[in-house]
Amino acid sequence: MAYKISEDCISCGACAGECPVGAISEGDSQYEINPDVCIDCGSCAGVCPVGAPSEG
Repeated sequence: MAYKISEDCISCGACAGECPVGAISEGDSQYEINPDVCIDCGSCAGVCPVGAPSEG
């Protein structure tokens, strides 16, 4: 199952830089993960300072 980014996102962009498949992009109010591209590796969760990405 793909990761999702919660409302806790502070739009710092750390997760997008770590995603090996480019599944994360900046949305209107926070970063978003494309579930069709996400490979469920958890790289984004490991670098997020607020723990916004989680298995969803």
